This record gives sequence, structure tokens and C-alpha cells, in this order.
Amino acid sequence: MKAIMVQGTASDVGKSVLCTALCRWLLEEGLRVAPFKAQNMALNSAVTRDGGEIGRSQAVQAEAAGAEACVDMNPILLKPKGDRISEVIVHGRHYRDMAAGDYQAHTHEMLQPVRQSLDRLSQRYDVLVVEGAGSPAEVNLKERDIVNMRTAELVDAPVLLVADIDRGGVFASLIGTLEILEPHERARVRGLVINKFRGDRSLLEPGLKWLYQRTGIPVLGVLPYRDPGIDPEDSLALDSRKETGDAALEVAVIRFPRISNFTDFAPLEGASDVRLRYVSRVSEWGNPDVVILPGTKNTIADLFWLRQSGLLPLLEAHRAQGGEIVGICGGYQMMGVRLHDPDGVEWDDPDQEGLRWLPVATTFRPGKRTAQVRARGLAPGWGYGLELEGYEIHLGREDCLTGAIPLLEREDGTRDGCVNDSGRVWGTHLHGLFQSPAWTRSWLNHLRQRKGLPPLDREEPIRERDQIYAALADWLREHLDLEAVRALIERKGVRR
Repeated sequence: MKAIMVQGTASDVGKSVLCTALCRWLLEEGLRVAPFKAQNMALNSAVTRDGGEIGRSQAVQAEAAGAEACVDMNPILLKPKGDRISEVIVHGRHYRDMAAGDYQAHTHEMLQPVRQSLDRLSQRYDVLVVEGAGSPAEVNLKERDIVNMRTAELVDAPVLLVADIDRGGVFASLIGTLEILEPHERARVRGLVINKFRGDRSLLEPGLKWLYQRTGIPVLGVLPYRDPGIDPEDSLALDSRKETGDAALEVAVIRFPRISNFTDFAPLEGASDVRLRYVSRVSEWGNPDVVILPGTKNTIADLFWLRQSGLLPLLEAHRAQGGEIVGICGGYQMMGVRLHDPDGVEWDDPDQEGLRWLPVATTFRPGKRTAQVRARGLAPGWGYGLELEGYEIHLGREDCLTGAIPLLEREDGTRDGCVNDSGRVWGTHLHGLFQSPAWTRSWLNHLRQRKGLPPLDREEPIRERDQIYAALADWLREHLDLEAVRALIERKGVRR
């Protein structure tokens, strides 16, 4: 099938954003297009309609392509549980937990599900936009790397090599990557792309000419720095995140070492009356109105970290003074009375004490719940009866104890989450709930009212994702040689 592949000189150079933009451009060109990433390592995941789990970047790219996300778009997902072990998800379902060394020894087995997915996608789509991971030039990993040049060979795809000029050393990173590649791998690289450029392009031209003379590979685009407006792939993006200005409401998100699905909070970042910060040490605490305990890949390990970080006394004081505390998924689980792990799913010790802020207990059992969810609010005072959508990805099962007040009622009549008597401490398993504008605005107005501020009558506008994707396609039309890209997809080569 026809395909174009995007690889990078390093992680976080903009591969996912470029793939998203290419997906939308090809859709607007009248093609049936699908994203593909053979193997993804990320804690920022998404749930497909049938309950499969894939990397969020492929779900975003599928939406940009006008396609329904499916597990074939990301057949292998690795979710780190610690420094040396990851959950391996194959075709959307838990396969097993594996140490890094063991997984590397078995990567040849992973080619079968990759091929199966490619076969199925080839029957449904005209063209694939394929994303690599990290760099194809990691010499210690190249022999068992199935997501970069091995995938390019499987789909017989030409490769665009992307580098980030904002971090410096762009020419060295491009030349170094090409030099490390084997001759047959280098032959697949048919175009270079410089991303995150700031300033006057004319000052870059001598370097671009030198790069072509040195490599014989044309620079097909210099993409200016911009906020893509889409969900980032992993928490690396938080390192470069910049806080802006003051606002009526200050929200602090605890940045757990194993934080997952932090894109839950993107709608809050876009709210005009919210300043959102990530906090991982006491010196960053500030004076928040709300503290959020987000999702985590390992609830018990991050609960231990929270107790050792020095942040817990600040949280206890915040709660005692009537501050709002919110828990999402793993953060919600640790807010309960107890955490049971009789099968050692997350931890060797079968019984741990929670923070005891909510009358719930969590039991970890093998078998993950992954589902898209529609629900309505049950919390008294705000959000009652309002509908919202989200998704669940968690191992623990909650047991509501005496006095528990449920937060949400799912479409099937079951309930989720809990809110305390004061209404100021609450939690839920649902990710993505802040994407529901009416429900979110009701909660924010509840916070405003407590501070003596008038409510905002409007629902906070959430940027229309379709408009974001269209803008990304226009960005490519202005700054990338799309005629050359089309020629590569059509296997016609690039003339210079």
C-alpha cells in the first residue's frame, strides 16, 4: 500500500504533530488515510470504541484523518510501570508485564501482530501515515528496533527525517543520524524537515544548501515554531511547558513520577479563569484553590512517593482549610481508605492504607477495565444531572463504603466516583471528563462562588479539534513541499 513515514533524530522533535498534519492534509486531498505506529511507549493512552487501548497520538491522528481509531493503528503499546518493567499491550489488550531486557529478547515475536495490523489496514485505506519512535540511530537498540526502519521496510515507505532546531545542533543531529544508518536504511530517507524554527528563514538558507550538498537529500520544509493545539504523546511535553499569567482560579496538578493521561487537564488550561500548574516538590506549591491527584500507572508506588515528597502535609493542610482536592483514576484510588492487592498486580504487600479522604476501598485484580463512558453528574450543588463523556483505563475495582456519595451515574445505571460530605473532596475513574464543557463550567463556577466571584454564564469554549487539524494542514501547505511529499507517496521520487 502507499505510505509515508516520519522518523526523528530524537524524541519530542515533532513527529506526532507532523503525522497529524499529514493525516488531515491527505484527508482533504480526498484519500482514505490512517495513522500507524508499530510500537508506542507512552502513559498517555486512549480507548477505542471496542475497549482497546492504544497510544493517544494515534487516536488524535485518526481523528485528524476522519477515521475511527482502532487497535491496528498502534498494535503494540508499552506502558512503563517502573524504571525497568512495562506493561505490554498487544492489539489493545494486556499481554503481560515484561522487564526491558526480556522484551528486547522477544521483539521478533512482536512483528507478527505488526504485520497482521498492516494487512488489515491495507484493505481499508488508501495510504498510511507511519510514525517512528525516538531515533532510528540508537546503536544499542537498532538490532531489535521494530518501530523505525524495520517498519519502513515492512510497508516499503519513504522516510521524512525530522529534527528540532529549537534545542540546538540541528545540522549535527541530522548528519549524525544519517551517518549511523546502514546504506539501505539511509536510502529510504528521501526528505529532511527542520521543525520548531524561530526567526528569519533567510539566515538559515546557507545551512540548508550545505546540508543538501553534504547529504544529497533535499530539505522539504522548515516548519515554524507553533503550539500545535493537540494532545502531546507523553509527559516529556511537560518539561517544556510554560505557565502564563494570573487567573481567578489556580489549579495545581501533582506530577507523579508515573503520571498518566495528563491530557485530562488540557481543557482547564484553556479556560480563561484558570491558571494550571504541575507540582512535584514543596517549593512549587504556591497557593492553589484546587489540587488534583491525576492518573498514574502505579497507584501504590506513587502513593509512597507522595508520602516521601513532603507534599502530603501541604495537601492535608489544604483539605483542613476547606480547599478543593480532586482525584482522577489512580489519584482517586489513593484517596480512599484502603488499597488491596492480593494478587500482587501492582505491589508485593497485599494491603496498603490509603489517604482516608473518601469512604471507598480499591481492590486490584488481574484484568483491566477499558471503556468509553457516558455518564451524568450526581454531585449535590454542582453538575447535578449534567451529561459528560470520558473513558476508563484502570485495574482497581472500587468498593463504596457506608456514607459514600456517588459522583457519577454511567449510562448503564452503574455508579462511579465519590464526593465527601463537604463536596470539596471528590474523585472518579473517568479520564477526559473535563472535555464536557457544561459540566466543567458548572464545577468552575462552584469554585468561583466559594471565592465570592460571579459565575461565568457561558460554557468555556473548548477549541474545536477539527479546526485545529485544518489549521495544521494549512501550516503544512505553507511550509512543507507537499508536491514532493505526494511524489514520494506515489513512488515517483523527488527531483532537485
